[in-house]
Amino acid sequence: MTASAQLTCALDKIDGANRADPNRETVDGDSLPREYAYSLHMTRWLFALEPAPSERMQIACRAQHIERWTMPRSDYPEGRKAYYQWRQACGRMHGRRAAEIMAECGYQAAECEKVETILTKRELRKDADTQLLEDVACMVFLERYFADFYEEKADYDREKWLRIVRRTWGKMSPRGHEAALKLAAGMPAHLLALLQEALAEPGE
Repeated sequence: MTASAQLTCALDKIDGANRADPNRETVDGDSLPREYAYSLHMTRWLFALEPAPSERMQIACRAQHIERWTMPRSDYPEGRKAYYQWRQACGRMHGRRAAEIMAECGYQAAECEKVETILTKRELRKDADTQLLEDVACMVFLERYFADFYEEKADYDREKWLRIVRRTWGKMSPRGHEAALKLAAGMPAHLLALLQEALAEPGE
């Protein structure tokens, strides 16, 4: 296979896997399998942040949540510690599935392992590709899911929301911050106010 054929093969297989998601999300009036919709959001933001992304990044972003519905959060206990255990387990599963698909499509083992590492986020802040994936994921959250998440978690107090926003911001690079600030200008007033408060220096 040529490189472009390998990429097409991998993206098609990832899309096929994610189209099996029984959950749905409405995008521009169309009902799509949720994780397939999420993968399209990831791809769109990848190209917004990096106009000429590598094949490995296109695959990693498309596989960021591959088959996540098969490992539901409800399988783990309540609490922050269990939440992070679930997130880490998901990352390992996504990385493994992406690497398997890449191997099936003819990618070399080293490239498969690299994408698996990116998806586990073990080298966040040390690896440029992993950081780009995190920036893309944060942009997708802020654009597509932040508002609904805010409504779903009406029991969270102000301080908890400020911590969530600051943690999200802390994961992002300067490039991600610039994109997020542009996006924030179009957010609902209450979310924009929350973002501004979270980012304000103490005493301001």
